[in-house]
Amino acid sequence: MSPKHLLVDRQDRIVVITLNRPEKRNAFLNDMVLDLRDAIAEADRDPEVRVIVITGAGSAFSSGADVDAFREAFEESQRVGYQVHAIDQEQLNQFGVAMRQTTKPIIAAVNGPAVGLGFTLAIACDIRIASERATLGAIFLRVGLTPEFGSSYNLTRLVGIAKACELVFTARVVDAQEALQIGLVNQVVPHDQLMPRVSEMAGAIASMPPVALRLAKGNLYSGMDANLLSQMHEELMANRICRETKDYAEGIAAFLEKRPAVFTGR
Repeated sequence: MSPKHLLVDRQDRIVVITLNRPEKRNAFLNDMVLDLRDAIAEADRDPEVRVIVITGAGSAFSSGADVDAFREAFEESQRVGYQVHAIDQEQLNQFGVAMRQTTKPIIAAVNGPAVGLGFTLAIACDIRIASERATLGAIFLRVGLTPEFGSSYNLTRLVGIAKACELVFTARVVDAQEALQIGLVNQVVPHDQLMPRVSEMAGAIASMPPVALRLAKGNLYSGMDANLLSQMHEELMANRICRETKDYAEGIAAFLEKRPAVFTGR
């Protein structure tokens, strides 16, 4: 069954997942969170897929959790005397871990506002390319909550602890240029060039050898929490695996023959 609020489009070796509630600025319902988790997992399992792209339909990337669902959960909590959540928190945490464990590179094409859960989703991706119309904000304190979905881990590693504290404590929304300046996004492009630029980068990544790409991604993230000696060991082990692949032989041959390499994932 196709997910109700997602569009999943396979473009050769790239899967584009579009949050598709434009009339609600792509606000998340619980089922939408689970469908997105499943769509990413399915793309990650597919040996033919090499890159995953996440974007939003309409004018927003995502405005976060659905306001109506949030209100209903709050009112129900008041009525029954215990917490009721609009989005299942345990499932959300599991999804946050799954995002980090995804072996394929994930690019966020931030086409407009990305706030709340939309913000935390964007910073959980590996690369963020933003439209000039994009805005980003960890606005949780405005409603008496704290950042979720691993964002207190991800944000500090993107922008540093001082800037992360500023963004979270003030709940300030930043525009695309400021997001670029502080390292929150990788690139800012004219709005009509967003998807062409994302497709260009995704295509370049998809042309790389899949085994080496998977190992490189894993090592980059493990390196954030490892010491130098242990990480050098991980790199050594990864390259031992790479040297056993046909893609390694193809890469060497292509380099010596001064031609583009054609990697098959073997």
